Amino acid sequence: MKKQIKTLLLSLSFLMFAATGFSQPPPPPSGAGHGASGNQNGGSAPIGGGLFILLGLGAAYGGKKLYRMFDEQETDVTD
Repeated sequence: MKKQIKTLLLSLSFLMFAATGFSQPPPPPSGAGHGASGNQNGGSAPIGGGLFILLGLGAAYGGKKLYRMFDEQETDVTD
């Protein structure tokens, strides 16, 4: 039980330090005259395609693991 509590406290402390890194203010906006018609803070990269690919691969991997788990259970029961 003590080992689980120590692991939990250590994990929480790492998460707290990581959260402070995400709470930093954004960088200042870039100056005018960088080629755009207005002051823009960067481009917008499309993440939809990559996200769907990763979700599909994750679902396929999970399905494969489930299939193998059920296949092993059926063979163990019949032995």
